[in-house]
Amino acid sequence: AVELSRRHPIASWLCAMLHCFGSYILADLLLGEPLIDYFSNNSSILLASAVWYLIFFCPLDLFYKCVCFLPVKLIFVAMKEVVRVRKIAVGIHHAHHHYHHGWFVMIATGWVKGSGVALMSNFEQLLRGVWKPETNEILHMSFPTKASLYGAILFTLQQTRWLPVSKASLIFIFTMFMVSCKVFLTATHSHTSPFDALEGYICPVLFGSACGGDHHHDNHGGSHGGGGPGAQHSAMPAKSKEELSEGSRKKKTKKAD
Repeated sequence: AVELSRRHPIASWLCAMLHCFGSYILADLLLGEPLIDYFSNNSSILLASAVWYLIFFCPLDLFYKCVCFLPVKLIFVAMKEVVRVRKIAVGIHHAHHHYHHGWFVMIATGWVKGSGVALMSNFEQLLRGVWKPETNEILHMSFPTKASLYGAILFTLQQTRWLPVSKASLIFIFTMFMVSCKVFLTATHSHTSPFDALEGYICPVLFGSACGGDHHHDNHGGSHGGGGPGAQHSAMPAKSKEELSEGSRKKKTKKAD
């Protein structure tokens, strides 16, 4: 990122804007609204640009070091989760205004509002001249992406009156959950997800055991692989015999000469 900012500052700036406003762009795309609409907010663009400049071009990296100082970083992490939950709730309310009975539209809009930055990671990689489709966020969901999806489902149920709880109470509960989990994961430098244990029990029941399928595939591949090394071992002596016979033939030729 530092090298990109030095050699290609425009591309670096565009990547930073995607990180800041990617969720709004995806939500506008889903709801058929102008994608560039949020960029009319001059104060937000200027603030994001100032932060980008200080991160990459501040003398002695003082701004970056201050932000990465753990107590300060935890404060920003907590604030980010508060904003994330608010964006999910606002996104679902906005989608409900357009599609009163469109559950999928509401869930999708709330999801991209909460984790749009991660979902646009492959497009952001293209701006940096990198293409790694195996890092797709949908294939390898992080904790914020999963939490945004589950939160979007909860807020959709609440918006459609299927969840008997007030919106203010749900926002408070989900915000406390997100802040507590994210601050703990950041403070302990952990990459695990609080959902792993629950998913470990539910996913095999609903979707089958992926580990069992992989294990069977590995065993099946191992059986083929077992033939492979055997064939290599059998081929190696054959090759050695050919080399020996070739060497003896050359010796006989030299003697004849």
